[in-house]
Amino acid sequence: MQTYTVSQAAERTGWSPRMLRYLESTGLVVPERSAAGYRRYGSQELELLRGLAELRRRYEVELDDVAFVVRLRREPELRAAVESWLTGATVPAEGASEADWIEWEQRKHERLLVA
Repeated sequence: MQTYTVSQAAERTGWSPRMLRYLESTGLVVPERSAAGYRRYGSQELELLRGLAELRRRYEVELDDVAFVVRLRREPELRAAVESWLTGATVPAEGASEADWIEWEQRKHERLLVA
């Protein structure tokens, strides 16, 4: 598989090398590292970078917005807290039954429909 240095990846995607390092620090696009510790971008990372640029252009979202969504997907406790705040309902505790979750989802959707 062909890989690219940070400079080569920047040339191919339109991001600056500095921005690629920032994206890595936020966890949005994390390239593999060579044995010597250099960033190596593969085709998957290049597509993620192109897709991120398109997402920002099309929907006018900032990188911080996307980074927060990534955190929500990676951190179930944070996601539950945000859901609870949005809906005004307490999320079922860990280990709750499927019926509890279904009831909570139904109530959440009812409240969102009213809003």
